[in-house]
Amino acid sequence: MNIKDSIFENEGREFPGATYSEVVLAPAYEHAKQTLLEPMLAVHKAHLIMLVEQGLLEENGASQILAGISALDKEALLNSTYDGQYEDLFFLVESKIMNVAGEIGGSLHLARSRNDMGVAIYRMVLRDKILLATRALLSFQETLLRVIENYKETIVLGHTHTQQAQPMTFSHYLLGMYDVVDRDLKRLKAAYDTCNVSPLGAAALTTTGFPIDRKTVAELLGFPKIIKSAYDSIGGADYLGEIATAIQLTFINLGRFSQDLLLWSSQEFSAIRVADPYVQKSSIMPQKRNPVSLEHIRALSSSGIGNAQTVLQMLHNTPYGDINDTEDDLQPYLWKGLHLIDQVFRLAKVVVGTLEVNEALLKRRAQESFATITELADTLFRKANIPFRTSHSIASQVVKIALARGLNATHVTSVLVDEAAKTVVGFPLNLSDGIIRTAMDPEHFVKIRSLPGGPAPEEMQRAIVEREAGLHHHVSLLHTEVNRLKVCMEKLDQLTSQWGKTDEDTSGL
Repeated sequence: MNIKDSIFENEGREFPGATYSEVVLAPAYEHAKQTLLEPMLAVHKAHLIMLVEQGLLEENGASQILAGISALDKEALLNSTYDGQYEDLFFLVESKIMNVAGEIGGSLHLARSRNDMGVAIYRMVLRDKILLATRALLSFQETLLRVIENYKETIVLGHTHTQQAQPMTFSHYLLGMYDVVDRDLKRLKAAYDTCNVSPLGAAALTTTGFPIDRKTVAELLGFPKIIKSAYDSIGGADYLGEIATAIQLTFINLGRFSQDLLLWSSQEFSAIRVADPYVQKSSIMPQKRNPVSLEHIRALSSSGIGNAQTVLQMLHNTPYGDINDTEDDLQPYLWKGLHLIDQVFRLAKVVVGTLEVNEALLKRRAQESFATITELADTLFRKANIPFRTSHSIASQVVKIALARGLNATHVTSVLVDEAAKTVVGFPLNLSDGIIRTAMDPEHFVKIRSLPGGPAPEEMQRAIVEREAGLHHHVSLLHTEVNRLKVCMEKLDQLTSQWGKTDEDTSGL
């Protein structure tokens, strides 16, 4: 037996081959029946309505087709497995519609292709999943604002290059993270707008010779616009890359945040304490409180980055046109990435919302740290009337002397400052101890930094009010869009429900 006959003996000589079915068609069918069935039926209805409105299909024929659509046993489809009788879910559904509608059922596919239909379905699925991810981000922001409100006067040390830098508040850090998430939302919104346009009417890639109305179908399915170029409708894949990039950056940002929280929850830092519901114990070490929820947030974020990167890699160097690389094998990575955003940010919300901050310890560290030395340099400039670079040198000398003597920042006095000044400029500055104590006080440091974006409590309160207004606006926009799409789907059912009714049924309308 030659090699071909040997393979055909196991694979079969007709489509689909056993291995092709196992590796490609069966997994694609599983994804399709779970995710693509409902939008597929919505596309069927919208296209059917348009064909009738354009006079391309009689209403009686449309009623028969609709009867076929309505007769579909969705539960049976969801429970079915791929048997190779039909190439994919589309052909299976078409066959079942025609079993009820008869030959006229085949006219449902008039003036369209699986190409434009498939892209439309993918876009409908993705826009719903983007909205779900958006909801999770907004909910996380809502909790973050409450935490920011609680800790706007909690003094902590800010770090640059992982070293103590300047005093700030815990809320100052969190507000920065809030704004990062705001940009994540902005990128998702942009990706949503790019995705939420209709390719329908492009057919295979050149439109059709029938006088269809692309805008009507788009409106019925909740697409505000159509993709202008029929070729781009089919060949364009950058909408997938834009979503992937937005997902990737969102998880990169969350991963950096979770890494900080993990570090701060260590016993060496003892800055924060993760609540008991999100901590696991060691199987052997009784003293352990492992903040594993933060580890999972970080790990799942990395997984989300991987899913997004897979999408970008699959798009790389593919031809600009209809190609399987952008379809069944790729789409699930985007679905999983967007689903992960929903899951991980819901977890981050409850973990961050229940954190405890070791305020007393963090304040004491700030008081003892030389992180306020910038303000000492500023004070010497203000009070001693010397150039800033000179005051900076004196403040630096103060730190050197104190460290050499085993002193911390609370031990800095006017005598020590004068000693440092003599070394740098040759004479004492003769400032009072009160002035020096104020300059070295981390609360004073924070309080006077009240410029827009600063950590001062009054500026933080202004920022919270501003962010709350923005958050409410974004939540309102989300609800409006979700409701708009819901109304579109309901309208589809209302329009098609009139077909097939008798005159008596509709006389009261």
